[in-house]
Order: sequence, then structure tokens, then C-alpha cells
Amino acid sequence: METSSFQALVRSEFAPRTTYLNSASTGLLPARAVRAMHEAALSVAQGSPDDMFADVEAARAAFARLVGVAADRVAAGASVAVYSGLVAASLPAGAEVLTAEGDFSSTVNPFHVRGDLSTVPLERVAESVRPGTALVAVSAAQSADGRVVDLPALRAAVRAHGARLYLDASQATGWLDLADHIADVDYLTSVAFKWLTCPRGVAFFVVPDQADDPAGFEGVPALEGVPALFAGWVAGERPWDSCYGPVTELAHSARRFDESPSLFAYAGARHSLALIEELGVAAIGAHDLALADRFRAGLAALGHEPLAAPGSPIVSVPGLGVRRPELSAAGVEVSDRAGHLRAAFHLYNTEADVDRLLEGLRIG
Repeated sequence: METSSFQALVRSEFAPRTTYLNSASTGLLPARAVRAMHEAALSVAQGSPDDMFADVEAARAAFARLVGVAADRVAAGASVAVYSGLVAASLPAGAEVLTAEGDFSSTVNPFHVRGDLSTVPLERVAESVRPGTALVAVSAAQSADGRVVDLPALRAAVRAHGARLYLDASQATGWLDLADHIADVDYLTSVAFKWLTCPRGVAFFVVPDQADDPAGFEGVPALEGVPALFAGWVAGERPWDSCYGPVTELAHSARRFDESPSLFAYAGARHSLALIEELGVAAIGAHDLALADRFRAGLAALGHEPLAAPGSPIVSVPGLGVRRPELSAAGVEVSDRAGHLRAAFHLYNTEADVDRLLEGLRIG
């Protein structure tokens, strides 16, 4: 998409009243999603509810296209922690699982409560994979500081040693093209309320392609090897025939891991995801990274050095987190993470937004 068309479409969908640089916490909602949610809520208030389960299927299909998998590999839910827990529950006792130090809790805590894990610095995850490693669980991009995992190195390591890879892409989907990496990712999860600009209450879980994984881990196919611990009626092969009593036949696809959906959220999500597809992840990523680089250059001119996170739209600056309240009072929204000022640049941001933040830091 041409730059002018990109900008015109973005401006038609977003009209923030602040300088909003906090997409790593919560992405802004596009106008089309807000309208859809409003219409869905009205349909219920008026006694003629829209078929929002159709929105779930549209959102599932859109997410599948964005990450480069078939829709039957994607479960629709609401929480990364739930899916981390399912993967953790699938592992045999004593399995070695590698996680990165300081990774997001929802990604790693379900593995740590088992008490039989190994944890290493992010930079050493790939080199720490060994023949006895069962699984690597890591975020594609770190929430705290934006560091992006070396996916090619990690993919090569798990492939070489027969380990599985569980990737939390919550801080990557929407700006980082994952299609080139997905072939070596066994499980991928992502919330959608950050870089995918969806409402809260939407998350996705990708399972292996059963055709490519006939034996799976410990001889059990991946789909069967992950316990559907929270399966309710929506997880049945025929959901509307699975409303009462035990579900006698789980879905033959990743839908067996569906959570009962937050329908109003999905009513908006299908339109948010359609916008991401229309703009294109490659174009969004290039836009976001250019703004982040502009901020890094401006910080250097002010004598500040951000934490190293090349190729990321998230920039964290040590010692400046304390400035968040005054910046917010001036209409510039960022995060304070462990004393670091964290700015996250996304499709609706402009060079003027970057300069406004830099000016706020200059005069403070």
C-alpha cells in the first residue's frame, strides 16, 4: 500500500485525543470495530441478537491468514495464560522446559508452577537447547523492553534437538511478519488487544498441523497430547449438540481448545483484524520501526541511551519511568516499567508524536 493511502486509511479509523504511545499495553480501537460493537450491543438490547459466533469464525480465519496457518489450527479464546497452562499440562513429569528470564508472567508462570524448569537469559535461549530439552517457551518480543528473540537461531536449535517451541507473539502480531517462521513453531499464542487493535477478551492459540505431526511428542499427536482441560460446549465437534452433559466428541481441529467467547469483543475484533490485513503487516512494521528509530536518535541527542532492542517498535529508557505522570498530564501516554520509560510506536502514530515525546523529555 502506498504511503499516502496507508495514512489516509489510518486517519479515517483513528482519532486519538492524546499523543498515544502505549500500544504495548493496549492498542487503540479503530472506528469500524467500535461501530460493530455498538451495533452488536444494540441488537441484544433490542431483543434481536446478531450472530456474533460468525464474528468469532471471521476473526479466527483472519488471524490464521496473518500468521500463515490454516484456520483449523487456530483456537479462539481470551487469555495467553490459559493456553500456556494447557501446553504445560501436556508435558510429562520431569520434562525440561526452557524459559527466558524476565519474560511475561502469562507466558511462563504456568510452566514454573510445575517446579521442573530451567530458566536462562533471553540471549542464551537458543544455545541452551539440548537433546534433553522438551520445550522452549518464550515471547517473540519482550514486553518489558521490546527485545526480539532471534527466531532463526531458535528455530534451528529446536529443530536440531527435537524440542518443541511455544511462542507468545502478543507483542509481535500486527507489526512482525511471522509467516516465515511459523513452520518451526509448534504452538503460538497471542492476545489481540495490543498491536492487533482488537478489544480486550480476544486471544488465539495455534497448534501444530496434524498432517505434519503424525507421531507428535512422546508418540502422541499434538492435538491429542494437549489436554482440553476447560473444554465446554463450544469445543464440541457439533457445539449446539454438545450443550448438555459431557461433550462426547471434541472438535477435530484446534477449536477443541476454544474458550466460550466474549462475543462483543469478537464482534469488534473481526473488523480490527480486517484493517490490519488491509494495511499489511509489512507496511505497518516498516512504519512502526521508522518511528522507533527516530525516537532512539532523538534520545541520543538528549544524552539518553535506551535498552538495546534492535528491530523493535518498543523502546525502553532506563531511569525515565518517573517522568510518566508529568508526560501524561501533558497529553503524552507512555508506560513506566521497572523504572524504565517504555514507548511503543504503532500504525496510528506519526513523526510529530515522536517529536512531542522528545520535547516533553527535553523540557522536563
